[in-house]
Formats: sequence, C-alpha cells, structure tokens
Amino acid sequence: MAATTGTPLSYDRYCAEIVHQADQLRSTVKNTDPAAAVPTCPGWNLGQLIRHVNGAHRWVETIVGTRATEPVSDELVNETPKLADEDPAELGALLAEGAARLSDTLRAAGPDVPVWTVAPGGTPVFWARRMTHETALHRADATLAAGREYVLDADVARDALDEWMGFHAVEEIAEEQPGAPVLLGPGRTLHFHATDTEAEWFVDLTGAAPVWRPTHEKAAVAVRGTVTDLVLFLYGRPAVAGGVETVGDRGLLEVWLERTRFWLQ
Repeated sequence: MAATTGTPLSYDRYCAEIVHQADQLRSTVKNTDPAAAVPTCPGWNLGQLIRHVNGAHRWVETIVGTRATEPVSDELVNETPKLADEDPAELGALLAEGAARLSDTLRAAGPDVPVWTVAPGGTPVFWARRMTHETALHRADATLAAGREYVLDADVARDALDEWMGFHAVEEIAEEQPGAPVLLGPGRTLHFHATDTEAEWFVDLTGAAPVWRPTHEKAAVAVRGTVTDLVLFLYGRPAVAGGVETVGDRGLLEVWLERTRFWLQ
C-alpha cells in the first residue's frame, strides 16, 4: 500500500529527467578511465556501469515501444561484459542515444497505455519513474567512483523515497521466509525523517501487510538524514555527506532493509 509525501513528479518531468540524469552521468565519467572500479557495484568498472544503465534504458524502451503485456527478457540489463580499452566517447554516445530514445518512446506512448511492469503499476508511468531513479542512483555510483560530489535535486530524491515505500505492494516483502526473521508483528514500526526538507515517512508493520504514510509518528526505530542520504542509505550506498543517524531497534531496520532490497539482487 502506498501513499505520497507530496506532489509526484509529472510524467513529462520523468521523461526529461531520464535524459538529464544520463547527461549528468556522462559528464561525471568524462575523462575518467572506463576501467576504473566502481566500489558500490563490486566487480564492475565504469564502462560496465554505463553499459548496464544503457541496457536498462534499451530494455524498457523495448517494453514500452512494443506495448508488451507479458514479461520481456532482461538480458539487456545484464549486459556488462568485461571489455578492455573501451572508448569513453563511444560509451557516452551510447548512453546519450539510449536515454533519448527511451524518453521519446515514453512520450510517444503516453502515461496510460497498458504495459507489463515488474511491480504493480502496469503503465509507462511506472517505467518512467523507475528509470529516472535507476539512472540517478547509478550516477551516484559513478560519482563516488570518480571521487566527485553527488548532488540530487530534493524533489527527485523525495520521489525516490516515495517510490521505495511503494515497493511494499510487492507480495514478496511480507511473505514469511524459512529461517528468516519475521517482518510483521506488534510494535514493528519505522520512521524516516529528511532533515533538509519537511518530508517524513512512517512504515507500519503491525498489520496483515506493510503500509506507510507521510507523517511523523513515534516508531521502534528512526532514521534521520538529508533526503539524498536517505535514498543512498536505502539503496545500500554509503552516504556522500554526513550519513544518517539511527535511533532504536536496529535489528528491525536490518530485517526491513533486507526485505525491501530483495529486488536489487
């Protein structure tokens, strides 16, 4: 079950943001060795990271462009061959072309046509939003690898948090797993507070299924940080600035993070 902490980004904004984030990613890796390791993506170098992002764009462009209503192979997403001596300019051009084509295809389809999605949604809006944050997150990976400062617009970061909370609608999160700690139960609540905005997220695990709401409520565990640091924390990336502060039941937080990160594996 999902809620919203504010006005979601518009469909047009998502389409534009995909290109914008890709352009920023290209700028980040310009004049940087494609063979440079990406610490937050173990085993990958910057060239592979670019290919992964481009593969994701091409995959979604195929889904939306063909109006697919059944699962489409994600082989393109996993196209991260260990190539040597790749031309940075060619990688940059590949990323730019893929982002532009995806944006154009999303605009041509419009927000409402039925398409297959990997989680509840079923329209191009899901993919426009997902690829916005996929690109922004991997830009953070590249920024960290290049030793540069990562900056993300607060409204984009806030929407990324809203999207993450929306993943509670995926059934796997609440399903009991053999040998795994129980997720749902009495007193199981979490609170996330963005210190640089008025945004807050309260996660309630006390019922039959996880729910969340945009409010300040006392919880078993609280996490505080800038909205961008909260995004990086949820995605398992080290925060660029001051990090996050955690107060309360860290064990509950770890269980919740494990369940909500299952789709990243």
